Amino acid sequence: MTFPTYFEAFDAKQMLADYPVGDAFTARYIGMSRDELFAIQNRQFLKLMQRGWEIPFYHRLWSNQGIEAGDIKGLEDITKLPVYDKSDLMASVNDHPPYGDFDGRGDAPVVFHTTSGTTGRPQPLMFGPKGREITNLLVGRMYRWMGLGRDDVVQSVYGHGMINGGHYIREAVTHFTNALFLSAGTGIETRSINQVNLMADFNVSCMVGFVDYIRKLAEVAAAEDLFDRINLKMIIGHLGTEDRASTEAAWQGAKAFDWYGVGDTGSIAGEGPERDGMYVWEDAQYLELLDVDTGAPVAAGETGDMVVTCLFKDDIAPCIRFNTHDISEERTDSNATGMVFKRITGFKGRSDNMVKLRGINIFPHAIGAIIEGRSDLTGEYVCRVTRDDSGRDEMHVTLESRGNSDHAQTADLLRKGLGIEVAVQLVDVGATAEDTQIDTRQKPIRLIDERGL
Repeated sequence: MTFPTYFEAFDAKQMLADYPVGDAFTARYIGMSRDELFAIQNRQFLKLMQRGWEIPFYHRLWSNQGIEAGDIKGLEDITKLPVYDKSDLMASVNDHPPYGDFDGRGDAPVVFHTTSGTTGRPQPLMFGPKGREITNLLVGRMYRWMGLGRDDVVQSVYGHGMINGGHYIREAVTHFTNALFLSAGTGIETRSINQVNLMADFNVSCMVGFVDYIRKLAEVAAAEDLFDRINLKMIIGHLGTEDRASTEAAWQGAKAFDWYGVGDTGSIAGEGPERDGMYVWEDAQYLELLDVDTGAPVAAGETGDMVVTCLFKDDIAPCIRFNTHDISEERTDSNATGMVFKRITGFKGRSDNMVKLRGINIFPHAIGAIIEGRSDLTGEYVCRVTRDDSGRDEMHVTLESRGNSDHAQTADLLRKGLGIEVAVQLVDVGATAEDTQIDTRQKPIRLIDERGL
């Protein structure tokens, strides 16, 4: 049987021409006009739509809305298409087991992973060679723009196994940065004490992963008295709005950079060297911010669900108007780099994890920002939501304390930050780990909903 190998299935040189890396990246997009950028996006979108109609999932989704191929004449018509989310993909899996009908596999090789299952049953993820390598490239060029160089040693604490994260980050660094890469994985793959010794032994200069575990490793390094042998300069993680200062302080001044993406899409946005908002990689990703309740576009500066179209995924598994249910907002101020791409503030919480208490919307993720800078707290917390017999909902927040925390003062801090009173419990260092599963999960659990909804 004749079939292409992985690197015969796409044109690598053309990929680098279309999606430049390093100096070629900044040379192309610094100073470009928004009209020029839109023309690039529109050409990609029209090609993507042709492929989308060939995928049963999209054909059914669009046809059920009365949409025909001729109705979508360009990117300006994208709002005519319905959005979809993970629930639609999992319904496809249930109806067409075990992989669903949202991929278009042929003779080309397939990279297969699943999501982590953070928000439910793991979802199948499939990548064709072209889509996979552009996904890798977007991370690699982002790392390089942030300042990662060929002399750096990168330690990754992303998980492996079936989930995508650790594998594609390894591919991104090794394929597109020339840095040395250590696949340490999570604490269950490489014990925390071994992780910090790897950093000392191999002169790790950059750590990548989820910052909850990265912060924990700082405490392990301090306990092992290794800071005189560790020279960490960069941390590239998923910070949210609250984690930068505490993460940098924990690692004694290493510069922390933020970025955002999900398993279906790869990297959507990341900070530049000035760390002033996250640039959306608009040559590859078309990002909409839509009102959580109405689905209408929100104005710049207003929060909304991030809905993503991967303009480059026209091979095996297109991604067209996928609702991540992650909340962000577009920056309205000018950037210092001259980059044409728009910026967002970053991940601010999940709309499907939002808790409404007595008419007030609460995002558990926001608690991290409220307790930022409190040296008496570790930054680790977990929220429980309960409902009593009368139907009244309450939130209970458990916070780790290093000691000497004032309970009343801490409760008042959360009340002012959240806009509502919640029950507060202070516990010893490490006491939330069983509930958050920080040692075994890439994304610790922050909300436990006990209402049985």
